[in-house]
Amino acid sequence: MIKVGIVEDNSTLRNSLENLFNRTDGMKCVVSLNNLMNVVSEVGKALPDVVLMDIGLPNISGIEGVRTVKSNFPKIQAMMFTVFDDDEKIFDAIRAGASGYLLKRTPPEEIVQAIRDLYHGGAPMTASIARKVIQSFQGAPSTVVEDYRLTVRENEILYSLVDGLSYKKIADKYCVSISTIRTHICNIYNKLHVNSKAEAVAKVLGPSKPSSRRV
Repeated sequence: MIKVGIVEDNSTLRNSLENLFNRTDGMKCVVSLNNLMNVVSEVGKALPDVVLMDIGLPNISGIEGVRTVKSNFPKIQAMMFTVFDDDEKIFDAIRAGASGYLLKRTPPEEIVQAIRDLYHGGAPMTASIARKVIQSFQGAPSTVVEDYRLTVRENEILYSLVDGLSYKKIADKYCVSISTIRTHICNIYNKLHVNSKAEAVAKVLGPSKPSSRRV
């Protein structure tokens, strides 16, 4: 059972999402909030596996909400669910700890699949968002390899994570076991000095050049 949390100030949309998750096999909405005022206590009681987070919330931005959720509950996966598709919002959300980014025009069946993908290790994004992220990487591979000494395969796997593929899909893509992919990802995290997919992406997309320290 995938436990889902929702933070959305539009009550009609929030109720629709609740109904969607509760009528989907293997999925249940365990917490539904219209703002972030009590997010730590409410999320702490429900302990969802995935939190679907709007950005344009009253008083406190959903990007700050993701940062708060991840700092208090590192194992909870955060998915942005928003109308915003500008680069600044996308990369701020990723840097804050979001591992997925969907636009609100996403069809219900794709929202459900994205939640499943995120739960199983993927980083699902609306196609136009994924394109923006990938385009930002153009010219980055040589920098990543040079500054962090990633192997060609490690660099390919890093791109696959950014493209939203789960560990299983990456393993299938390169015809290796999931265990082998996990080993590669562990090596990537060690070389980039990070602990999660979101941090790995943020490290490469950050505004400053990577540290010159070699591994």
